Amino acid sequence: MIIVIAGAGLFAQAPLEGDQGYTGGSIPGLKKLPNALHFIAMGDWGRNGENHQKEVAAGMGKAAHDLSASFVVATGDNFYPYGVASVQDYHWIASYETIYTAQSLHVKWYPVLGNHDYASNPDAEVEYSKISSRWTMPSRYYTKTFRVEDDSVLMVFLDTDPMEKEMRGQAYDGVKYKAGAVKQQREWLEKTLASSKARWKIVVGHHPLYTAGWRKDSPDTKKMREFLEPIFTKYKVDVYLAGHEHHLEYTKPEGPTHHIISGAASEARPVTVYPGIGKFAAPTQGFATFSVTKEKVLVQFIDYKDQILYETQLIKQ
Repeated sequence: MIIVIAGAGLFAQAPLEGDQGYTGGSIPGLKKLPNALHFIAMGDWGRNGENHQKEVAAGMGKAAHDLSASFVVATGDNFYPYGVASVQDYHWIASYETIYTAQSLHVKWYPVLGNHDYASNPDAEVEYSKISSRWTMPSRYYTKTFRVEDDSVLMVFLDTDPMEKEMRGQAYDGVKYKAGAVKQQREWLEKTLASSKARWKIVVGHHPLYTAGWRKDSPDTKKMREFLEPIFTKYKVDVYLAGHEHHLEYTKPEGPTHHIISGAASEARPVTVYPGIGKFAAPTQGFATFSVTKEKVLVQFIDYKDQILYETQLIKQ
């Protein structure tokens, strides 16, 4: 079932005097398009506040306030190093509830699962949705549709770790990694994209198809690209948003899909601009903001010092 949610600023509120987690100020130079759907994208983050996680969270709070962001997208590896064991796991407090405290971040969060989340109990992250007012993961993969002006944005949230395991030939365990689950998800993805009449199609998954970071030449990255890119091309997916690599990056290969990595919400790793098709890359902690109108998507990359590193506009073709 696809749920339709109203557009920009649905959940946003003005900060209260002394609001916990909101320190005042804003992101200098941050742009806000009129009549847009605004959201934050971050990934690879849950480290008990360490590795600049707190600084990134503070910047996210400022940006979400400035934009009146409607939601936050988390691109996976939500809790390091082994995910969470249950809905009572202390990681929920130490790495989430006490870190992202700004009122502007008390909006819906739409996460996907990463490989570290699979190390323990991935379904605990699904179950946490039942007791949280903002954590929203109805299943391991799902969709949301948002209204933008007189049109819509389809967002598809994938579960890519089983795809990587299957392409590696890993044995099924019947619980985390079930026989037939990848085929079922692929059929669901194609059916979802084929039936959508949304103006924009944005897919979120943990594993990137293109990266200039550590996994640039990895067989896993190549196989993931071979698995998903033909689907994205066939159904004209506009944006693929991923994490896994601990940096910020924008790459535009041939075809309809723009590839964006936001996986540096705590740890950062070295990266260079992808040869030939790379537009931007930064080896620093940070996050990305998205502002979607009917005609374009404004993407702004922001580091943990509240500096805008790069911005680009993706024009609807």
